[in-house]
Order: sequence, then C-alpha cells, then structure tokens
Amino acid sequence: MGLRHTGFSSDLSIDAPVARANGQRLIELFVAPAFSDLELASVIHTLSAANDILGTQTFEWTFVSDTPGIVAGASGMMVQADPVASDVGHCDFLVVVGGANAVDAKWLHRVRAMQRMARPVVLLSHAATAYIKATKASSGKVTTHWRDIDPLTETGFHPNLTARFSEVSDGVITAAGAGATCELVIGLIAPLLNPAQIAELGNHLLLQTIRKSDAEQPRKIADNEGLFDTHVTKAIRLMEDTISDPISLASLTQKLGLSDRHLGRIFRQAFDETPARFYKRLRTKHARKLIEETLLPLTEIAVATGFDSCTALSKSIKAEYGLSPSKMRTRKTIDLLRFSAS
Repeated sequence: MGLRHTGFSSDLSIDAPVARANGQRLIELFVAPAFSDLELASVIHTLSAANDILGTQTFEWTFVSDTPGIVAGASGMMVQADPVASDVGHCDFLVVVGGANAVDAKWLHRVRAMQRMARPVVLLSHAATAYIKATKASSGKVTTHWRDIDPLTETGFHPNLTARFSEVSDGVITAAGAGATCELVIGLIAPLLNPAQIAELGNHLLLQTIRKSDAEQPRKIADNEGLFDTHVTKAIRLMEDTISDPISLASLTQKLGLSDRHLGRIFRQAFDETPARFYKRLRTKHARKLIEETLLPLTEIAVATGFDSCTALSKSIKAEYGLSPSKMRTRKTIDLLRFSAS
C-alpha cells in the first residue's frame, strides 16, 4: 500500500506542539444525540490501534456534548460526555462527529475558539454540512458526505464545494466521514508514525488501501465497479449521468452496444427488475433527496430529475414512498442552522 501520505499541511496535523506529559495528544470528540456510531467508533478504534502499534498511550480522547451525561448514538452506542465549554479546557484537536442532530448542536463557538488558538478542527459528514451552510461566504474549499453535495449545490450554497474526501480551510477540516473516517484519522496522525507503522495500522484495520484526502468520493452506484457486471456498471453510469435529461432505452442500448433483450436479462439477474424501472427509481430517489433537503420548488425538482411535470413527479414519489411530495417535505424541517450569540 502507498500509505505515506497525510493529505494535510503539517500545521494542520495532530503533530502540533503540545505541553503534555510523554508527548500525549488529547482529542476532544463532540457528540450530539443520535450521533453517527460508525464515525465515533472509527475515530476511537483507529486511535486505539495506533496506541497499540506505538506501545504507548500517545493518543487519548474525551467526549463532550451540549447535552452532557449519557449520550446515545443513532444505532444504540452510548458514551458518557462532559459538558462543553466554549472558552476553557481546549484539547489539541477537536472532532465533531456527524449525526442527525449535529446540525442543531451549538459547537460552532467551540470551533471558532479552536481556530483562534490555531488548533485543528475536524467536522464529519452532517457537521460539515451544517458548517458549510453557516459559513457559505467563506472563500476556502469545503466538502461533506456526497449525499449532501447535490442539495447544497442546488440551493446555491458554498461556491467552492468539492466531492473530495476532505478539504482544509482556515484550520477547519471538513470531511465526508462515514466509512472514510478511519482513513482520515490515519492521515491526521501520520506525522507521528513511520512508514512501517502506518502500513501496520492500515493492515490492522483491514484497509487494502488508504485513499488520499484529495481523492473523489464514490458518489454513485456505478462507482462501485467491483459489484456488478461491466455492462451493468456502464449502464448505471449512463443512467446516473442523465438523470435530469433521461435518454430512451434504445439510446442506452445503442451506447452500450447491447440488445434490449441482453440488457434486460443482465438487469433482471442483478436487480430483479427491468432497466426502465431501475432508471426511474434512480430519478425518483434523487427527487426525494431534493424534496427533503432543499427548498427548491417542486417544478424545478421535476425538471432536475427528468419528469415531464409535477404530476408525473408526484405520482412516482407516491408510488415509491407512499407519500406525496408535499407531505414528504412538511414532515421534515429544513435546518439552516442558527446559532445564538451567547
């Protein structure tokens, strides 16, 4: 594995000078109720594995929350969190874990304080999205989990939004989080490890390769090329690339160099449904995301997802999810993140 790569400048790594006994680094993990169990476990497990490899407790961590006490994650993981204080007790590094309630948690003041002290901050998935919404005038590049990238783009948020695994701007690392969290943490602590230790850490975590921070996220089904027949992968890629302007099945098969019968057979084998039905489901799924996560009018969403009218969009949404677009939108608030000045 080509592992000697942090993806971050030296002043934004966990290698920053500290005045702690035995050179320890203390990481503050901010959690809100319904936090991402996967992201938190990935951070802890990676740091713990690094300690085992180094043979010392180089990395220690503490949990904080604006709802202190026992905080439960989205899938049942529980941690004992201390209350967060905006101006005291800062650690060497702050990681804000993603989750449904990360958009409402009052961690932005903590982020600002860490920036003033030139101490790095990592915002994972939902937290990165909330930060992008709150600081859309920022000039630096930012990213988040791919599921939020299209809604942010559609609503005109941050002009320098990318689909990379992580970006650094003004001392804040915005990241995709989710399953890429282990790799991000390895990148952050890499300056404290030699190449052999980095390789050992990757092997310990069963990572066949460690993706660089500037690599593009696998945003679409077709990006997982190892899962399907090559013809299926090419077909899905064409469908995903033409969601807003659907092409006919005849055009699809012509571009693939396949017959209608052959394409239908391999789709039934892979998905137990026809290519046309799969194509429509892709468009409907994308429409649902725009309905729930943006304030775009339904007419614009219909155009963006290749439906001839709002009626056609509504019919497809209702058939797929059992709700009309209007009810789907009203059952969920659009969080644009407001922080109090206190």
